[in-house]
Amino acid sequence: MAPREKKERLSWRPLSDVVTREYTIHLHKHVFGHGFKKRAPKAVKAVTEFARKAMGTQDVRIDPALNAAIWNHGIRNVPRRMRVRLARQRNDDEDSKEKLYTLATFVEVADFKGLDTQVVETDDA
Repeated sequence: MAPREKKERLSWRPLSDVVTREYTIHLHKHVFGHGFKKRAPKAVKAVTEFARKAMGTQDVRIDPALNAAIWNHGIRNVPRRMRVRLARQRNDDEDSKEKLYTLATFVEVADFKGLDTQVVETDDA
């Protein structure tokens, strides 16, 4: 038998384009069942992990306004849902090992009903 040719497989790599999207994160399912004194820190970690998976970057930066919105009612009373704008941007620092990073910012909404993931058009050219 003749040996088969191996198919060339593409290795996974993060997307190289800059994009901004809005997501609704259900924080309650991440903090439910945890102790009261660990709820807000777990919510911050859940937002970071969500952004890492959704945008494909390891470097995730949380905006201070988003952090303040999570901690607004204290360590125990985390909002059940939160609308977040995730922006994948180029890293201008030459020493960094990651070419892209994700910036997570808070978007205030009155109601979460009927909201889907949206691509936000930016004029940062």
